[in-house]
Amino acid sequence: MTSRPGMLKNSFTKGPEAWCSYDYHASMVAGGRNIFILTTWERHGGPGDAGYVWADHTRWSADTPENPLSILPLLFYCGWADEDPIDLRNAEVSVYLRGDNLRLDGADCLFWVHGAGGRWHLNSQPLTIADAEWGSEPIRFALPDDESLWHHSWPRNHQSQPLSQILGAAHSFGFSFIGFSSEVTGRLSMSQFEITLPSP
Repeated sequence: MTSRPGMLKNSFTKGPEAWCSYDYHASMVAGGRNIFILTTWERHGGPGDAGYVWADHTRWSADTPENPLSILPLLFYCGWADEDPIDLRNAEVSVYLRGDNLRLDGADCLFWVHGAGGRWHLNSQPLTIADAEWGSEPIRFALPDDESLWHHSWPRNHQSQPLSQILGAAHSFGFSFIGFSSEVTGRLSMSQFEITLPSP
């Protein structure tokens, strides 16, 4: 991830830049240790022949402690890039997403943030995933500091924390599938992920 004042960016020019999937079932088999599986990096083939990363259903599984059940197919932890938690309040996201043989079974694809106190999903902004192609324009959306636009799916240690606290010191973020009738299968790809931070 490239980090400069006011912006975070994953261009995927040299590798997957620490983006992973979360395999909850494998984590339980491993005695409760979190199992993250690195995405596959492709040097070319993204929008404008840019680099991109992808994961498929062999690397993710439903996280049953979440309410509702969530799949976390693409996620990033700030600590993996030796970065401190980040203030994402009212930031803006731009990203290309692509599905190949992606069977959602009723699921919405949402953006989420996580910090000390749980995970919040931006359920007011379901994301459209282009089918077997990259869209002509990136998906763009804001991360409003407004709890009425989010859902708190997993309070850490059963201690729910307000959205502003989680957004203000986000440890991780990514994309989720929520609302599926059976686990989502297929491939999800991502290119040119950017977060623009509001001016101080």
